[in-house]
Amino acid sequence: MVGEEGAFVLGWDEVLTEEELSVTLKVLCMSEEEFKEYKEQDGWEDDSEEEENATLSNEALSRLKTPCKKLLYDSVLLTLESYGADLKAEQDLLNNKEAYEKLSRREQQALHVRYGQKRILHQLLELVQ
Repeated sequence: MVGEEGAFVLGWDEVLTEEELSVTLKVLCMSEEEFKEYKEQDGWEDDSEEEENATLSNEALSRLKTPCKKLLYDSVLLTLESYGADLKAEQDLLNNKEAYEKLSRREQQALHVRYGQKRILHQLLELVQ
């Protein structure tokens, strides 16, 4: 369901891998009976036209059903735990000019990437609380 990478791509305004996330959330939040019924349909792509045209914008994420929001929330927390430092520590390092300049160019770039990723994840946490 999530492709070879096993990850979803989130942007500031919407989920960029919305189809994968939508199907994954739908399946993981189904009861066993609902899953059997869904699996027995004539393929996984026979969803309603409304679902096919829906985008997972930030607004749509905040309106998800409670089980889906909880699943996303817990997943984001697990992802954030996999980072070595929290958002505040990254922000402090970015704001400390002396410490920042001691980093190699590659370390500075990595810091910016991690900080951006964490900000997006924290935004998602707020949306699905």
